[in-house]
Formats: sequence, C-alpha cells, structure tokens
Amino acid sequence: MLDLPRLQALRAVQTFGTVTAAAGALHCTPSAISQHIAKLERETKATLVEKDGRRLRLTEAGRILAEHAGLVLAAVEEAEAALAAHQETVSGRLSVSSFPTACRGLLPHALRRLAAEHPGLEPTLLESDRETSFDGILRGIIDVALIDDWVEIPVTYPPGVASVELGLDVADVILPAGHPLAFGTGAVSLDEVREERWIASRPGTVCHEWLLRMLPGLCPSILVNEFETQLTFVAEGLGVAFVPRLARTSLPAGTVARPVTPEAARRVSVAWRAAAGVRPAIGATVAALQDAWRHRASTADPLAWMPGQDMVHVV
Repeated sequence: MLDLPRLQALRAVQTFGTVTAAAGALHCTPSAISQHIAKLERETKATLVEKDGRRLRLTEAGRILAEHAGLVLAAVEEAEAALAAHQETVSGRLSVSSFPTACRGLLPHALRRLAAEHPGLEPTLLESDRETSFDGILRGIIDVALIDDWVEIPVTYPPGVASVELGLDVADVILPAGHPLAFGTGAVSLDEVREERWIASRPGTVCHEWLLRMLPGLCPSILVNEFETQLTFVAEGLGVAFVPRLARTSLPAGTVARPVTPEAARRVSVAWRAAAGVRPAIGATVAALQDAWRHRASTADPLAWMPGQDMVHVV
C-alpha cells in the first residue's frame, strides 16, 4: 500500500514546483521531501520526477500518481473533518486570509469572538489578495478566506471551493467638505465627478480596476493603496476618492461621503475547501465572520463625518 506522507510529498512537489517550496508547505525539511520521493519511486518502480533547471518536473507516471494522490488526500481530509464534526471539537490550527479592508473592518471582531468562545482554536491571519487566497485554499495552506468581487463581474470560484456571501459593501465618493457637491442631498451621478482630480489605488489592484469600470478612461492623479491615506488627501482638498464603506469606520474632519448613482457595490464572501466544510473550526469561523458583518452593519454610520465636535449626516 502506498504511504500517505510520500503521496503528500509528491503532490506538494507537483503543486509548488521545488523541493524547498514543497517542504515549506508541509512544514518539513527539503531532505525529507527528497527521501519521500525516492522511497515512492522504489515502491512504484517508476521514475516520478526529473530535474528541469532549478525545478522538478513530474514525469508522466508522476503526474498520474500525483492526480490520484490529490483524490486520496481530499478523501482523507473529508474523513478527518467528519471525525472532528462527530467529536464537535473546535480546536487546533486554522489559517485565515483576507483582503485588506476586511482585515480592518471584520477580522478584529471575528477573532475576538473566536478567542472567547473557542480558546482551543489557534487562528492565524494573512492579508492577501483574492488570487493568493484561492491559491492558498487549493494548496491546503489557507483554511478560510474572505473574498471580494464586484457585482458587475462576479468571480469564478475554483472547483472544490465552497463559499457563503456575507453581504454587499457599497462604495461612496468622498469629497472635500468645501466641494459644491458636498452640500447636496441624494446620490451623486458619476458624470458629475468624472472631471475631478481623482485619488485612487494603484493600477493592477482590484479597486483600481473597479474605478476604471465605473469611469472608463479616467487617469487618477494620486495613486496610493491605503484608503486611510486616500482620505487624508481628500481632507486636504487634493481631490476626490471612491471608497468602500467597509474600508472606513469614520470620516476625517474636512471630508463628506456621498452615495453615487448608479450604485457601486462589491460582494464580500467567505470561502473554504469544500472537503473540509464539516470541520467545526470552519463552521465556527464562518459564524464569527457573519456575526462581525452584522455587528458592523448595526454600528457603523458610513455616511457620517466629524468636523470638530459636530457630526453631520449626508444622505
């Protein structure tokens, strides 16, 4: 019978491409990976890997075995998850990844709840973009990920990844307090702000692409990724910005938020490996994130700003 750790080593080499990367993913030494592969080749009497520069490339026999190893490892994960569900234990290590604004807006509340209700759980957090999160889930590095995608262009989830939607994160245009549109009521048409001096995230980011879909041909003047930094530039009268509500708990003095029409919103979801879905730790983490979303929706005042001691609501 084929040895499970050796199959894990082969699958890791297929996934990560190098012995060093595979060792890092499996938390062992590169020599241990090499030994597992060598023993697996002796067991199967087949050459499974060959050198390709600094990387290892699987032979045809190696690819066949690695694909079956993936199925076997998924079945083992399902069995472990089912056993954990039977024992109803919420404990052990659990890795969470999240896009930056959800790290700030949701994770503190969720992790605090998990610590209070499940002290045996050991969560870790990695700030990452969507593709990195998907890659981590598929490789078994990430257990739970917060994913954002735009309503107009929904993301395609990889096979084997399950998800649940938390809700919609609406974006508003942030204006200097002295801007003529800051004194209006109702939603601002995007055509009204098209010619403004724009502050935006850098090209290549999801938020930059989103802004250009809303305003094709736009050339932002100031490019910074941190929304908090964008708000400080707006407060100084240097331009306007398009900021999701999840990215802010309040607005700095000297700024006003106005909703836009057509409304711009991104979907926020929680994703995990379907095979691990019955793990109590996964269920507890999803529940904590849902609670964090409800808490934020009930306490945040996304259109509020505070000049000095006065709070002004812009509808």
